Amino acid sequence: MLEAPHFSATGTRHKAAFALPAELFDGTVNEPVLHQAVKTFLGNQRQGTAATRTRSFVSGGNQKPWKQKGTGRARAGSTRAPHWRGGGTVFGPQPRDYRADMPKKVRQLARRSALNARAREGNLLVVDPITMDGPKTKAFSGFLSALGVADRKVLVLTAGIRPAVYLSARNIPTARVLPFHEASAYDVLWAGAVVVESAALSGDVDAVAEALDAAPAKAAKKVAKKAAKKAAKAAPKAKAAPKTAKAAAKKPAARKKKESE
Repeated sequence: MLEAPHFSATGTRHKAAFALPAELFDGTVNEPVLHQAVKTFLGNQRQGTAATRTRSFVSGGNQKPWKQKGTGRARAGSTRAPHWRGGGTVFGPQPRDYRADMPKKVRQLARRSALNARAREGNLLVVDPITMDGPKTKAFSGFLSALGVADRKVLVLTAGIRPAVYLSARNIPTARVLPFHEASAYDVLWAGAVVVESAALSGDVDAVAEALDAAPAKAAKKVAKKAAKKAAKAAPKAKAAPKTAKAAAKKPAARKKKESE
């Protein structure tokens, strides 16, 4: 059974190592499948818009350079033929689709092989669920330094979707954050070190993710309430509404009655 170093959410290392689940980490690395997965992934990123001009797209060459017979030279019909200087290109790249597909089970095998390769090398770290109140790049960078992987390409696999962790690592060019179930074999091989939340490996993904995402939301509500109270205290009291024209017109009439009496 493979084991990995276990760290807390603050980056301190636990004494006991984390036992990786046997159904995912069996220790086998299938290199041909890994090669196929990487080749397929990179091919699917290509736009396929490269193109060269054939003889039909090169300007000029509309006139026959010399007559067919009697010159002693080889017959020629256009100066834009491929063997002429300035002519068209033969068998050059043309717009095409480089996309390829792999069977689902082969993709899963490649992903397991990539994770096993990082675990066998000792470059797979397990951490407790990362708690962050909000996007804080400095705090996340300090967390990577505490783990000892700040100088390498790091892939952080979270238990579910974690917006705060993703936004904290977005400005770090050597760090990527992905949910554990979305990481491909290429993503794992791209990183020199893979950091996985323990909840992603134990199976309690949904419960832990909901609890961690709810904590920052509660804190944000408290901050919003305090800000609203301060704004209400600082706001000046509203002045009394001005009297309407009808009310103002009634008073002179009442005075006239008193004067007539």
